[in-house]
Amino acid sequence: MRFQTLQHWLDWQETLHPKSIDLGLERVGQVADRLQLRDPVAPTITVAGTNGKGSVATLVAALLQAMGLRVGLFTSPHLLRYNERIRVNGAAASDTDLCRAFAAIDAARGTTSLSYFEFGTLAAVWLFREAAVDFQVLEVGLGGRLDAVNLWDADVAAITSVDLDHESWLGTDREQIGREKAGILRTRRPVVLGESAPPQSVLQCAQALEAPVFRAGRDFALEIVSGKARWSWADRTLELALDPVQAEALAGARVQNLATALALIHLLGRADELNSERLASALEATPSGRLQRLPGPPEWLLDVAHNAQAARELARWLDAHPVAGPVVAIVGMMADKQRGPMLAALAEHIDVWVCVPLPSARALAATELAAELQGGTTRPVLVTADAEAAMATARARAGPTGRVVVWGSFITVQLAMERLLPASPMLAQA
Repeated sequence: MRFQTLQHWLDWQETLHPKSIDLGLERVGQVADRLQLRDPVAPTITVAGTNGKGSVATLVAALLQAMGLRVGLFTSPHLLRYNERIRVNGAAASDTDLCRAFAAIDAARGTTSLSYFEFGTLAAVWLFREAAVDFQVLEVGLGGRLDAVNLWDADVAAITSVDLDHESWLGTDREQIGREKAGILRTRRPVVLGESAPPQSVLQCAQALEAPVFRAGRDFALEIVSGKARWSWADRTLELALDPVQAEALAGARVQNLATALALIHLLGRADELNSERLASALEATPSGRLQRLPGPPEWLLDVAHNAQAARELARWLDAHPVAGPVVAIVGMMADKQRGPMLAALAEHIDVWVCVPLPSARALAATELAAELQGGTTRPVLVTADAEAAMATARARAGPTGRVVVWGSFITVQLAMERLLPASPMLAQA
């Protein structure tokens, strides 16, 4: 074995390949075939989308697990520990298991160079095969067509939403981006579309492949009514009771994500096994950092929103959940993001902005972000030297009746989470 610790493996993987993002299936496919990871393989659910894909993948895996099935779940990026990316029946992979998987991949790759993400994708499926899972649920990392996850044919696919993000790799409009995400579709295999008005490119790809399309608002719907989740599919309706706290949390994109997950369960032929207890269990598995509230004072709201669509959803949530005191934002962003629409979406919802530097080569300097903000708001914009100072400043500005909103990047949320929750930090990669 090349290394004995997980951290050494991860540090090495970050330097092995010349590009941190290198879309394409040829190199990773060669290594997968050497490891015999493509056949046979567990039934596969692949989830792509601009936003919501991690939540949908997690919900589907949790629902199947609540039905007594053995489920592998691969998501990215992580927030606190790399191990979060690979789970079997909800349990994160151990350091030992990850090191064993990495050693097997390293031995099989020969001189083939792999990226950090490609190593992780292969490790996930390697561990799922070893665990003999009944289903594997794979979240696409970037796009779909050329993402390493797309090595495995989806028995059922989902595209949660399509909006502008990662334009340098995926395209500059919804049609181009939709075409990339539709690359996960397979001939005559069903796809769930989590939005009612998907790009035409997605529908055209599905038609060309004769892939049955099931679209939110047309073929299925979910309403939260009087503390119940009312799920409908064609002429069938199912009502599932909800815990009051869970019912209150289900709004906006969260309803859309749950509807998409339930549609996937239906297409897997498992809808008859749904009940209120299983739904409640699955809802407890919601990923961290998605409109996650932590009690104060002041209240903390952690959200990994890092594109315009997600920022608009965060703004809607803030509108629906006002607080008496000031709303203070701790924000840090990547330099390759289209920041103007994100900042505009939240401009009227934030009373004080606190810009924080991020430990990433891709990050925009906090001073540059502050300058952009000052051009679009009359509200105070502050720059801090580090996360500790940002959190102390935000706490003081919000006061006992206010709220601190942490957003803009997975790393921004991670920095706050490391300090608010007991955990072993390990830097996220996106």
